[in-house]
Amino acid sequence: MPSTAPPAAGARTPWEALPARVHDAVARIIGAPVRHAVTEPGGFSPGAAARLRTADGRRAFVKAVSADTNPDSPALHRTEARNAAALPPAVPAPRLLGTYDDGTWVALVFEEVAGRQPHVPWRPAELRRVLDAVADLSRTLTPSPLDAPPAAEKLGDAFDGWRRLRDGAAGDVRGRLDDWSVAHLADLAELAAPWPESVSGDTLAHADLRADNMLLTADGGVVFVDWPHAVRAAPWFDLLVMLPCVRAQGGPDPQEVFTAHPVGRDADPGAVTAALAGLAGFFLEHALRPPPPGLPTLRPFQRAQGEAAVEWLRKRL
Repeated sequence: MPSTAPPAAGARTPWEALPARVHDAVARIIGAPVRHAVTEPGGFSPGAAARLRTADGRRAFVKAVSADTNPDSPALHRTEARNAAALPPAVPAPRLLGTYDDGTWVALVFEEVAGRQPHVPWRPAELRRVLDAVADLSRTLTPSPLDAPPAAEKLGDAFDGWRRLRDGAAGDVRGRLDDWSVAHLADLAELAAPWPESVSGDTLAHADLRADNMLLTADGGVVFVDWPHAVRAAPWFDLLVMLPCVRAQGGPDPQEVFTAHPVGRDADPGAVTAALAGLAGFFLEHALRPPPPGLPTLRPFQRAQGEAAVEWLRKRL
């Protein structure tokens, strides 16, 4: 399948544009002033994301954002800082070196990971490597080592998109969604209704696994980055959330991948279908909303994932 999703990209803030007080704070955390910075592509943060190098050769990775750029992003950075600091060493995630928070600007400084994002469209060997790592991650994070919120609590009514669409929250959706979804809004809302209990579990899920949130390392490993959305959920929740994005970025049939995967093949079919219906409704209902500040490609990206999720859901039904 060709890639249908647009690039995952926010309007990145370059390192050079950050205030001097942020530069100084990052230098204190690393232990030396920054002499070279390279902005990392990908991801939906409108803030800075850069690999840093000091004059004496130290390296780090920084994420920084201002509430003036996007009012929601600083809170996500603060949550990510708490989650990253609490992750056990066995989790393949970057180590948090320190944070800066002045109430407007929030900066997170991590160890630099020598790795690259998977190729998009997905290549089979790289996808197999990531799928193996997702299985290992599920085992490592069961039971959850963090007191993260349950998925139903953290996501709130986010997976109730079909109900909102059925009730007219987005206005007339004819011509804005595919014909099958429009014709079955009431059925889809009913199908997704039990999603909160369907995804319950005590596995810590990243909950936002995409190609731009993982790095392939030279030793054959996979490092998972960006943990602000972590929740406690069923062992298969990460796999379920990830596969529509994989499909939208040129990957294989998600139904075949899920049922063959160690954390998917033993999952309760009804629970998976309810959760998938909720996920599809989330993506498509959000895709009809105006774009958030600094995130021009988010809504088309969500639409591509929603269409892939609906395609998968129709096969399951």
